[in-house]
Amino acid sequence: MSFNDIFKSSFLENITSVSILDMAIALVLAFGLGIFIFLVYKKTYSGVMYSSSFGTTLVALTMITTVVILAVTSNVVLSLGMVGALSIVRFRTAIKEPLDIAFLFWSIAVGIVLAAGMIPLAVIGSVIIGVILLVFVNRASSKNPYIVVIRCDGHDSETKAKKFLDDKTERCTVKSKTAQKGSVELNLEVRLKDDNTDFVNEIANIKGVNSAVLVSYNGDYMG
Repeated sequence: MSFNDIFKSSFLENITSVSILDMAIALVLAFGLGIFIFLVYKKTYSGVMYSSSFGTTLVALTMITTVVILAVTSNVVLSLGMVGALSIVRFRTAIKEPLDIAFLFWSIAVGIVLAAGMIPLAVIGSVIIGVILLVFVNRASSKNPYIVVIRCDGHDSETKAKKFLDDKTERCTVKSKTAQKGSVELNLEVRLKDDNTDFVNEIANIKGVNSAVLVSYNGDYMG
């Protein structure tokens, strides 16, 4: 093959550059692994509002990456053009959850590895990654932080509520305090000893406490 033959491109000649069987196998595997990634994402999601469209995006992204890499590996000229085309693409959608970036990169990586013909690496690697995510993300909820919002009428009720939380929780830290005439609002970060949240009802019954609210806290939407 001469230097000119490498960079010679013809539309009709490119039709048979990738066989139908190779395309079918790669896309079926990409769809299957994309579904697996989607199920792991759904199982490990811990954000505020679940988006089913993002899960569908993970499946589509795996298949699209596979198609692109199959085309790139079959033609040198196309690979050079693809690099230039993709370099000007800009995505403006904000990623709200840090873990979503890992799932996006996982989908792209699986598509690349499948299109390169490394099927065992794609399958076994995805299974190992999925198991690791399931183990570490779905850890005991009692270790996750919570925010307790307490509204009371003065210093005495504030002190009683704070002392009660110190006794009932593993750790209690004041995050913010708002004082107005005849009213005090406390935001406290707590770590529970177990999954029992009945202590919130007991706080609300303390004399001088007007209300007590327990909120799951992941550090992203409350300070």
